[in-house]
Amino acid sequence: MEPIRYVDALNNKYGAMGFPPYQWSENDTAPWTPLTKPLADCTVAMLVSGGISHCTAAPFDPDARNDHRVDEVDPATPTDQYQIHDSYYDHTDAGRDLNCIFPVDRLAELAASGEIGAVAGRHWSGFMGRTYNRSKVINESAPAFTEELRADGVDLLIAIPA
Repeated sequence: MEPIRYVDALNNKYGAMGFPPYQWSENDTAPWTPLTKPLADCTVAMLVSGGISHCTAAPFDPDARNDHRVDEVDPATPTDQYQIHDSYYDHTDAGRDLNCIFPVDRLAELAASGEIGAVAGRHWSGFMGRTYNRSKVINESAPAFTEELRADGVDLLIAIPA
């Protein structure tokens, strides 16, 4: 099986729309932060960028640029209560089983078995689309999101790119 050439696919798609080649971020200075307690004592949240929203919420724009929207996701909501709006990947399988891209049921099972301490009270979906204004992410969106995680007592965030 050939790997998905995600970067090439995005550059081709947006190049055909007249956009310049995307300037990918390189975070050479991001600090490694080890866990300070056992995983079995950690509260875990997830963030998915795959255009997933609750059926009662506005759908994400599948061709968004600079979209800093981040929706709260109630971990107790059944997976059939979500919609997927993203044009960056084939979400046929995720449409059949959301856990392919957003493993909310699997994380709950890890909590029930004691592998993790707890599932956070909120998961997140957002930061979808091509983000050209990185300074807003660094200076506004990411710090605001970090404060929400702190408010929830999150020890570990699983970031799921799509």
